[in-house]
Amino acid sequence: MITSTTGPQPADFADVRATNLAVVLRFVREHAPCSRADIAASTGLNKATVSSLVADLIDRRLVRETGLTENRVGRPATMLVLDGSPYAAIGVEINVDHVSAVATGLAGERLLTWRRAFSAGGSAGQDVAAVAAIVRRVVGRMARDERQVLGLAVAVPGLVDVQGVVRLAPNLGWRDADIGGDLAKALRDPGFTVQVDNDANLAALAEQRFGARAGAADLVYLTGEIGVGAGIILDGRLRRGALGYSGEIGHVQLDPDGPACRCGRRGCLEAVAGIGAVLGRDLSPAEIPVEIEDTVRAARAGDAAVLAALDAAGRSLGRGVSVLANLLNPEVVVLGGYYVPLAPWLLPAVREEVSGRAIAPEGGGCEVVASTLGLDAAALGGAARVLDSVDSGRLPGGISRIS
Repeated sequence: MITSTTGPQPADFADVRATNLAVVLRFVREHAPCSRADIAASTGLNKATVSSLVADLIDRRLVRETGLTENRVGRPATMLVLDGSPYAAIGVEINVDHVSAVATGLAGERLLTWRRAFSAGGSAGQDVAAVAAIVRRVVGRMARDERQVLGLAVAVPGLVDVQGVVRLAPNLGWRDADIGGDLAKALRDPGFTVQVDNDANLAALAEQRFGARAGAADLVYLTGEIGVGAGIILDGRLRRGALGYSGEIGHVQLDPDGPACRCGRRGCLEAVAGIGAVLGRDLSPAEIPVEIEDTVRAARAGDAAVLAALDAAGRSLGRGVSVLANLLNPEVVVLGGYYVPLAPWLLPAVREEVSGRAIAPEGGGCEVVASTLGLDAAALGGAARVLDSVDSGRLPGGISRIS
């Protein structure tokens, strides 16, 4: 499919109809309510073709008619909106101590949000079996609601190659694990695709589709979990790198004489501004939320030592963000995870560092903001990836296009 920063454009090759179905579907998603004439005028497709494509999308229950509008010159037009009532997209995030699951409809409305306790550290096979049990319950819930699952995308905190194999997830104890393939087998060939990606990548997709800066063409998401990773969107597309390992900003060295990092080096961003550094000590996953609450309480009360520690952490984090600002020139850097509740005290120092260290005037136009999507952003991003696949032509029923 031919794309631009403003969305899909009509194409002229063998799978032209599937491509143009995706063009029309995405136009309706972005501009609903809209008419067939609106679609034709904006995409360059002729009216007869648009009518045929819309009829196909209505048959698939991806689009529906929603009455007439008279606020235009000429005859009233029948308006179109997304339907998608028979469908669901599922995203799952696997973390050290929990699994989050999100199901959305075609328009992104949340149908389900779950968080279940999970203890990683066994074999990858045992962990996949536990995750599969949760996924089966989500799929069962969607089936009871008479919704067909369009796909499943799984977020993992680690290195995931372009084939979706988890090459290294140290916090989970996984190496060279085909989680997608193993999960599909555990689900007994469920009839939908199972994709796997890095958690920061999927969280970035969630921000681009559902976040406060939705639609941003150049966006970076920073995880604020035990590790620090970056999901990078440039020119409207997620950038994974040659092998899929982009975004390891947490292991950019900021201070050669700084504290030891889990990777074996010293002074990495993660070591000086990861959540452990922000809170002043290494904590178990179960301890972090409690410590965050205590830190927020102390900061609100004006505790001088806590405020100084947050300012120092914010400055270290700002140095890392300034590297991104200089290298990538994003419109916005979004702080996620556990950075969010601490953002009122971190952001002033982060922004000051970016402004002072970015070579371009005014930080190159780079804003730094806190995520509004909560701790399940990566799971929501899994659902977003499934919806992106639909936008790209993988339509349920009839013609589909493999991009």
